[in-house]
Amino acid sequence: MPKLPVRKGDRVQVIAGKDKGKKGKILFALPDESRVVVEGIAMVKRHARPTQKVPQGGIQEREAPIHVSNVMLLCPICGRPTRVGHRITESGKKIRVCRKCKGDIDKE
Repeated sequence: MPKLPVRKGDRVQVIAGKDKGKKGKILFALPDESRVVVEGIAMVKRHARPTQKVPQGGIQEREAPIHVSNVMLLCPICGRPTRVGHRITESGKKIRVCRKCKGDIDKE
């Protein structure tokens, strides 16, 4: 299973595709497929038949997964899109680091 540079809850910016430039939060990641689902990005329409959960059925709009290479992490410190670096802390824990401002992305 490949390791993704972004995680659930991260703020990202789309860098390619029809939603280029938009920002959103990762709802969940699919590491086996190297895809992520971002809030409000890649919206698709799905037809749903009536069920007990959705008694009226109809056309629903939801987010589709996009490839992880089409998103870039937004640094929580400087707010710019950045690549992810890594650093080992004094306690021996590996954390993600912003390549632009050198700030820690993960909390220890």
